[in-house]
Amino acid sequence: MKTTLLRATKASAILLVLVTLAACGGGGGSTSSATYTIGGSVLGLVGAGLVLRNNGGGDLPVAGNGSFSFATSLASGSAYSVTVLTQPTNPSQICAVASGSGMVASNVTNVTVTCTTNAYTVGGVVSGLTGTGLVLQNNAGDSLGVAANGTFTFNTPVASGASYAATIGSQPSGENCTVSNASGTVGSTNVTSVSVACAPLTNAWTWVSGSSVGKASGVYGTQGASSGGTVPGARFAATSWSDPAGSLWLFGGQGYDSTGGNGVLNDLWKFNLTFGTWTWVSGSKVWGASTNVNLPASSYVPGARLGAASWTDPAGNLWLFGGNGYDSNAVNGVLSDLWKFTPSTGLWTFLGSTTLVGASGVYGTKGMSAAGNLPGARQSASSWTDLTGNLWLFGGYGYDSTGSQGSLNDLWKYDPNAGTWTWIGGAKVGDTNGVYGTQGVASMSNVPGARVGATSWTDSAGNLWLFGGVGQGPNPTGSVAGYLNDLWKYDPTAGTWTWVSGSNAWNAGGDYGTQRTALITNFPGARQYATRWTDAAGNLWLFGGQGYDSVDAYNHLNDLWKFSPTAGTWTWIGGDNVGGAPGVYGALGVVSTSNVPGARFSPNSWTDSAGNVWLYGGEGLDSIGDSVLNDLWKFSP
Repeated sequence: MKTTLLRATKASAILLVLVTLAACGGGGGSTSSATYTIGGSVLGLVGAGLVLRNNGGGDLPVAGNGSFSFATSLASGSAYSVTVLTQPTNPSQICAVASGSGMVASNVTNVTVTCTTNAYTVGGVVSGLTGTGLVLQNNAGDSLGVAANGTFTFNTPVASGASYAATIGSQPSGENCTVSNASGTVGSTNVTSVSVACAPLTNAWTWVSGSSVGKASGVYGTQGASSGGTVPGARFAATSWSDPAGSLWLFGGQGYDSTGGNGVLNDLWKFNLTFGTWTWVSGSKVWGASTNVNLPASSYVPGARLGAASWTDPAGNLWLFGGNGYDSNAVNGVLSDLWKFTPSTGLWTFLGSTTLVGASGVYGTKGMSAAGNLPGARQSASSWTDLTGNLWLFGGYGYDSTGSQGSLNDLWKYDPNAGTWTWIGGAKVGDTNGVYGTQGVASMSNVPGARVGATSWTDSAGNLWLFGGVGQGPNPTGSVAGYLNDLWKYDPTAGTWTWVSGSNAWNAGGDYGTQRTALITNFPGARQYATRWTDAAGNLWLFGGQGYDSVDAYNHLNDLWKFSPTAGTWTWIGGDNVGGAPGVYGALGVVSTSNVPGARFSPNSWTDSAGNVWLYGGEGLDSIGDSVLNDLWKFSP
């Protein structure tokens, strides 16, 4: 029994030792335990410089958003504490740690480092705003309507370090706004440097009055009384002036009277720029009126006519010569009567020659004034006023010294003080060819050929300019004539013509180049009956007419050109380079770069004291087709 008990006791002891060894991890005496990583994710970080720390060491630089993990693992049961050692270099960012501490029991992946960025407003100043409808945008959104000049701030702040880009969402009515200091990167303060400058639209048309559909009858109202409802009827080849008071004047032409009848007119109209109203001043409201010099002088009035020459003298009087119309015997033909209208009295004065049609030219001695000198009856001549107030007349279609009709190239000067004409140059017989000489070189022998419907300007130096028309080139061709695009300059002091640019051949098409880009190779196509003006800088402007476009096709034109006498270059400013374009009217009274008058010939034009150009009527394209027009336009160069 003792032996059996002793054996049992030894077995139990051995079993206890084995259990104890097993509990200690087996043999060999090892004491190691498991280790785990510490990490998580970074959100919202912008830029570099962020450094994280765990338990006061093991620093971890973080370059961007996403997951992170410290290099040093921790044993199970160990404590961890993640903190931000170094904030990002972006001074407007602050990073904070959430779920950053605890005891290790497995890999830690839920530490969250959230970086937030301070946001700042973007704004600036608007100046020059007069229209309505301006909308600004930031970063192609965040639209902000602006109603007045002054400071503005976009509604949505932009985070520091992010970019901003201010743009025009919608332009205001009648203006063009541009943005400077428009873009950049937001720092640690509000952006206040964006600048929005608004100015009236340039190179833009406004449909001011009249109809967008042709053949409109005149609405005359009461003679001498202005009204918002009065308007001249549709017409072409009328005569026009600007007076020193800023009013625009219109006389006669071929068109529609108060009854809707179509014929030659002698009504005189005034347009008031301040109030935007027309006034019927004198003449008949039905077509076909005869010249009237058989009544008291207070009732004098030129007969109905088209294609008369016109001038404004330094005193503001309006002058009228010739044209094709009705004489004092109600006979229709080509006229040579000279008239003066005085706006302050509202009276016409008949200043000479005959009131009958068909008068031949009386040339006298070239360069010598005489009381008996007289240009022959003519229509569609070119005219200028020089710097001393003399009136100049060139060419047209009419009667030469022999009484024969044809195209003319005679140059005349009228002295209003002496009341005498002087034949200055050109031939005293019709259909004479031009002498071009060398392009760009003035010569006493140079002279433009006979022509009808040419365009004329006076520059700031007092030179007289002539462009195109239908007439004679340099080669003898009998009575045959063609369309011209030659540009000439006449120096009244030297008495010389210079062929400046364009072709000396007929029917040349236009070389337009790139719109708004001046090139020595640019030229308007050959044409007649274009209209023109001179701007304050001395540039010469040309619009429309009847002639040849960029594809050498003949049609009505609405291209707009500028010629710089200083640079000697043409610039295609606007309109179409192909003929036959209809008008784009837009809304009445609203300026837009999309607006453009339709192609036309024989319209009238004026320049006001602010440098705006006004265009009226002519024959051409309205909004729907070819017609006679009475639309009034304003162009802001």
